[in-house]
Amino acid sequence: MADRAEGVYIWDTAGKRYLDGSGGACVVSIGHCVPEILDAIQRQFNRVPFVHSSHFTNPAVCELGDLLHQMAPDASFTRTYFLSGGSEAVETAVKLMRQYWRETGKPDKYKVISRWSSFHGNTTGALALGGHTARRSHYLPLFQHTPHIEPAYCYRCSFKQTPETCDLQCADELERCIKHEGPESVGAFIAEPVVGSTAGAVVPKDGYWQRIRQICDAYDVKLIVDEVMTGIGRCGRNFGIETWGVVPDFIVLAKGLSSGYTPLGAVMVKDEIHAAIKEGSGAFVHGHTYCQNPLSTAIGAAVLRYIQKHALVERSMRMGSYLMQKLASLNALDIVGDIRGLGLFAGIELVRDKASRAWFDRGLKVNLQVANQAFEHGLITYPGNGGIDGIHGDHILLAPPFTISEAQIDELVGILHRAIGTVQDQL
Repeated sequence: MADRAEGVYIWDTAGKRYLDGSGGACVVSIGHCVPEILDAIQRQFNRVPFVHSSHFTNPAVCELGDLLHQMAPDASFTRTYFLSGGSEAVETAVKLMRQYWRETGKPDKYKVISRWSSFHGNTTGALALGGHTARRSHYLPLFQHTPHIEPAYCYRCSFKQTPETCDLQCADELERCIKHEGPESVGAFIAEPVVGSTAGAVVPKDGYWQRIRQICDAYDVKLIVDEVMTGIGRCGRNFGIETWGVVPDFIVLAKGLSSGYTPLGAVMVKDEIHAAIKEGSGAFVHGHTYCQNPLSTAIGAAVLRYIQKHALVERSMRMGSYLMQKLASLNALDIVGDIRGLGLFAGIELVRDKASRAWFDRGLKVNLQVANQAFEHGLITYPGNGGIDGIHGDHILLAPPFTISEAQIDELVGILHRAIGTVQDQL
C-alpha cells in the first residue's frame, strides 16, 4: 500500500522505501511530489478546473501547446490535440490520418502498418496496431486485421544478420508490405522510436529510421511515431526520433508529458494535416470529455517548464550514459543476455544460455521472479515478456526519473544485480 513519495523514492504504509527504477510504467520523469507542480495545480484549480472544449479554450492549453511546439523536431508542428492518455492519443492520430486522406482526395488510404513486438495502447483500435501476442489474443475477434512487419531487433534479428552485416532488411520490410497491401490503400506506418514495454528498450541500428522515412515518402505514406514512452526527454532528446534526425508527420505523446501528475496525452501534427481538415470539411469528427482539460494541461505546462528550467533532457542523456556504464556489470551474470538503451531508458534481456541466446520457458516467469526479488529489496522495475515472438522472452525495463543521482543509480544497479543473481541461483 503506497503511502507517500518524494523525488525518486516511494514509501509504503509500513515505512519501507522503494527506489522508483521504472518511473512507475515509464511515466515519472521529474520525480515525485515536486512543489512547483502543486503550485501550478492550485493556481489552475482556483481559476477554472474544467471547461468543455466545445465551449471554451483556455490559457493553460495554449501555453502547453506553445511549449510543445517550441520543443518539436520541426517548425511545421504548430498544432496539438490534447487527450487523457496514450491509447486515446494513438487512436486520435489514426483518425486524423484517415480524415486527412479523405479531405485530400485519397479516400482509399486507410490501412496502418505497424510492427510485431510493439505496443500502442489497450483500447481495441490501438491494440490492433500493437504487435504483442499475449495482449492481443483474447480480443482478436473485436478488431480488424492490420498488417505488421518485423521489428528492428538487432539482438534477435529476424533476418539472421549482425549489425556489422545488416543492410536494414527490417526497414525494407515496410516497402514490401506497402507493395503487398497496395500503396493506394496504405495511409500510415506507426512505430516506437525505441521499443518499450514489449521488448525492453530495443534501439534500432542507425540508418533504420532514415530508411523508413524515405520509404514513407516514396509511397505517400504518413509516419506516426509513438513517443508515449520515448518522448519528453526519456531518450536524452526532446523526442526519441530526433536521435536519427528524422521528422515524422504525427507525434503521439503521454506518460512523461505530465510526469504522472495527471492523466494527459497529446497528438502533434504538421501544419499540412491541420490545414487539410480546416480548409476541407472544417471539423475533425472526434472528441472526448477531457480533451484540452484546463487542469491537466496546466500541469503538463508546469512539468515542461520544470524540465526546461533544470535542463532535465540533457540530464537524461548524461545520467543515461552513467546508467549504461554501471549496468555493464550485469554482464557477469549468466542469465543476462543483452543490455541496451538510450538515455534513461534501458532494458536487460534474460536468457537461459548466453551463447545460443536460448530463452526460458515462459511458465517460469523469470522476468517476474527478478522483478519480485528487486521489489523485496526496495527497487521498482518494469518486467516484460513475449518480446521475441509474442510468446517467449523475458526482460526488465528501467526508466527512472531524470532527477536520479549517480549514487542512486549505483543503488539501483546494486539491487538489480542481487535480484538477478538470486533468481539465477534458484534456477
